[in-house]
Amino acid sequence: MRRNLRVFGAAIAVFAATLGATAAWAQIHGGILKLYTLDSPASMSILEETTVFAQRLMMGVFNNLVMFDQHVKQNSVQSIVPDLATGWLWNEDGTELTFPLRKGVTWHDGKPFTAKDVQCTWDMLTDKSSEKLRINPRKAWYRNLEEVTTNGDYEVTFHLKRPQPALIVLLASGFSAVYPCHVAAREMRSHPIGTGPYKFVEFRPNEAIKVTKNPDYWKADRPYLDGIEYTVIRNLSTAVLAFIAGKFDMTWPYTVRVQLLKDIRSQAPEAICELAPNNVSSNLIVNRDAPPFQSPELRQAMALSLDRKAFIDILSDGQGDIGGVMQPRPKGSGACRRRSSRHCRGMIPMWQRTAPKPAASWKSSATDSTTGSRSRCRRGTPPSTVIRR
Repeated sequence: MRRNLRVFGAAIAVFAATLGATAAWAQIHGGILKLYTLDSPASMSILEETTVFAQRLMMGVFNNLVMFDQHVKQNSVQSIVPDLATGWLWNEDGTELTFPLRKGVTWHDGKPFTAKDVQCTWDMLTDKSSEKLRINPRKAWYRNLEEVTTNGDYEVTFHLKRPQPALIVLLASGFSAVYPCHVAAREMRSHPIGTGPYKFVEFRPNEAIKVTKNPDYWKADRPYLDGIEYTVIRNLSTAVLAFIAGKFDMTWPYTVRVQLLKDIRSQAPEAICELAPNNVSSNLIVNRDAPPFQSPELRQAMALSLDRKAFIDILSDGQGDIGGVMQPRPKGSGACRRRSSRHCRGMIPMWQRTAPKPAASWKSSATDSTTGSRSRCRRGTPPSTVIRR
């Protein structure tokens, strides 16, 4: 019985809010964007870190082969666009994915970007390289990848063991940065070298991270900012108070609740705050294999006994929607398999009606499903807050 209670986080993402900036802002250059981050990453290496606390800060230092169009509100296969690649092509049986690459791109140390860098990156991710990552949390993503081959300096092909149309989605992820062949993985943890719009400047663990504008970025007229400064503040209340006091330009998503959003609006009337849908859930989870929860009837009774409206009213001040595992319509694609209102309201999932299957791990059995939103807050006069690649 898979049920989620999606609640509201109130905050602005650097990449969500800034990338959604107006065209008028996009013409403004200069300024340092000041942000807080709620944790200090173990390193600056996107490929070796498991959480967004390195990814958020370092995405601007790197490029992907492909990425999700940052002008489109919801990611999908249709919203994937070229980045370091200029396009892509599948072979007829769906086992080879070929990318022609951009020419004239240079790494931050001045060396040219070539197909060899792409090959080296995925050789590391699949443990085929002599250069090893200290930890490799996304190795499992590429179990179906046989090898990556090059055709000259500006074309690479991903060879798969069997068709995998979703591979392009993995490559568009923020965790799929292309690394330079000539820089050791050890160096990438403390001083990363990328091809992105921002160059790494400084990492002081538990204190601050700084990046600066890349004047030689391969996209003309980008980036707009002169730099970004991140301050590590683990206490959310302290971070929000600092935003209210004008120390930061924006807040992060999924962190500030709706109740805190009201405080920001009352104490910082010049702040621009938006409430937007997210896909974060709160769950009631029981062990489906432990008595008495192995009974489908009991789990169904637990699910039916939950007061979902009360959850929404208490956790998100009434700003939530009941849904299934995925975000419901109209903001999301929806997770209902039937048009029946009983299913689409998340009352009795179809798979909950079947007998429980043996499992060695914890399973969600009696939970509630509601979707909520995040709030976005930024200063009324942002310092050219566009970080688009």
